[in-house]
Amino acid sequence: MPKARIKLYSTELDKLNNVCSEITDIAKQTKVKYSGPVTLPTKILKLAVRRSPDGEGSETYERWEKRIHKRLIDLEADERALHLVMRVSIPQDVNIEIQVIE
Repeated sequence: MPKARIKLYSTELDKLNNVCSEITDIAKQTKVKYSGPVTLPTKILKLAVRRSPDGEGSETYERWEKRIHKRLIDLEADERALHLVMRVSIPQDVNIEIQVIE
């Protein structure tokens, strides 16, 4: 039976975990085999910005970082389950990719 691989990523960890729990609840309700959510490595984007814009004074920097959290869920490609997954309300900060694998 084909599988659906769902990749989720976001900068907001709480919203990401809420969407993952909704998807796993749907899999439990429809009694479809699933695995996950698997935590993938967090991507950390770092940026150092000079505090003084004109170059006067000592060299001091502000360090900023943005974390991108990722999750992976595999479930059987049952038509009813996928239809319910498509209807899940996904916040604007969360990105989702659904891929059907043979």
